[in-house]
Amino acid sequence: MKRIALGMQYDGSPWSGWQTQPDGCTVQDVLEAALKKFTRHEIATVCAGRTDAGVHAIEQVIHFDTDISRETASWVRGVNAFLPPSIAVRWACEVRRDGADDFHARFSASARTYHYVLYNHPVRSPLLCGKVGWVFRPLDESNMRIAARALIGMHDFSAFRASQCQAKSPVRTMHEIDIARKGNLIVITLRANAFLHHMVRNIVGSLISIGIGKKPADWLKEVLEGRDRKYAAPTFMPDGLYLAKIEYDQKWQLPQQDPDLLPWR
Repeated sequence: MKRIALGMQYDGSPWSGWQTQPDGCTVQDVLEAALKKFTRHEIATVCAGRTDAGVHAIEQVIHFDTDISRETASWVRGVNAFLPPSIAVRWACEVRRDGADDFHARFSASARTYHYVLYNHPVRSPLLCGKVGWVFRPLDESNMRIAARALIGMHDFSAFRASQCQAKSPVRTMHEIDIARKGNLIVITLRANAFLHHMVRNIVGSLISIGIGKKPADWLKEVLEGRDRKYAAPTFMPDGLYLAKIEYDQKWQLPQQDPDLLPWR
């Protein structure tokens, strides 16, 4: 048996998230159907991080086991032949190792990076529909940066955790948060060892409350320390959220791509 890793991109707008559902309208369902058509075998996939409905991926990483031999380029071209335009395999790599050191898309990951893209303009843009979150009030990104500092480090992120989150612990380590403006676009980049369900969208919603002047910058620290979801802002829309990069030990030699190569730049 071989273990194959795939790097994928997808526009999450048409899909009900990553994880398989009875209606078959998820990225995982469509990918596994494409793999079956290409290999003529049932193949079960494991992803690095489940994305919700409407959430996009610049680079999602998945793995599966198979006894079928193909060149890596054939996995890319062959599977893509059966995928819709909104989903694509970007690279493939054999990662099977003997013993307990087998590669695992989720458990071998050391960090994840997400981008949230905000369109900050009085009038919404139909050309960016489904690709960005929209805020019509002016945002003060300087105050948002000051507030975000409170989230850096190891913390209990219960205040930003969805009620349906299945993680055993709410403790995560936030490595960095960057907030950059380019004209009417504000890109919030969050890098952590792992994220809780809706954690990014809940943090973004709270940062927006600060950016529009509804809350002071030091409010975010109070929310974090309160460890209660009711203290944070509502969950923000999924449209502008992109899973950008999954980090792994270099020993796996994955042909990963630059997470800064954003599709809107």
